[in-house]
Amino acid sequence: MKTALKTGIAAIAILATAASAAMAEKCTNETWKKVMERGTLVVGVKADYKPWGFRDPSGEIIGMEADMAKDVADTMGVDLELVPVESSNRMQFLEQGKIDLMIATMSDRPDRRKIVGIVLPNYYTSGTNIMAPKALNIESWEDLRGKPVCGKQGAFYNKIVAERYGAEIVAFQGNSEAKQALRDKKCIAWVYDDSSIMSDLSSGEYPDYEMPLQSEDENPWGLAVPMAEKDCVFGRFMSGMEYNWLASGRLIELEKKWGIQPTRFLKEQKERFKDWLAGKDG
Repeated sequence: MKTALKTGIAAIAILATAASAAMAEKCTNETWKKVMERGTLVVGVKADYKPWGFRDPSGEIIGMEADMAKDVADTMGVDLELVPVESSNRMQFLEQGKIDLMIATMSDRPDRRKIVGIVLPNYYTSGTNIMAPKALNIESWEDLRGKPVCGKQGAFYNKIVAERYGAEIVAFQGNSEAKQALRDKKCIAWVYDDSSIMSDLSSGEYPDYEMPLQSEDENPWGLAVPMAEKDCVFGRFMSGMEYNWLASGRLIELEKKWGIQPTRFLKEQKERFKDWLAGKDG
């Protein structure tokens, strides 16, 4: 066991002591013990969603959430193994024990909380935004009023933007068709999830486009541990990790590192969790 583990163990002992006696009786802490015994934390992350998780030219998985996974492993004092997951299998991998922890751009929803142990506070959000040509210099949602805006058929963003801002939605069967229509100047913008738009902008395939607006209708993201561990040592440890990421501004640093457009959420959370005595004399 690594020397760096001592501090982590001390912190976990405090967290474990704080748990209620009834809950402590139910906690086997199986995943936590397994990670410590083998000396490696296995984390499921995206490998096809730049800049949160993607492969570099050597095939290594890198990105913002890969860095977050490394923070967790370093704090625990163990090695890190990253396993690529997709939206369709990420929860199943956690349920089946193929991964110990999942940090994979997953929205926090009530139905998902019944399957995996989503730990609070939420670490990120995504919301509705647009991708538009830089040359149009779109500055506000009102600039869409009466204009054709491309969208994907069935996406809830379409109705919101049409009703709220008077955009004329031109819906296509898939996102690829909608983005091609944008390139063909059949619409002035493409409306969709801002994290997906940022992924496209980070791909290098859209150098003349931007995401110019403040995202709306934000939906929080949640990382997850196995359900049985949510209120036990591992879940409480990860809750502490998320709190520290938000309070310290670490995730804001990672946004800058990976070229992600700054989110209002992280700024608000840093302010929310700040030390009220910081900068004050005794």
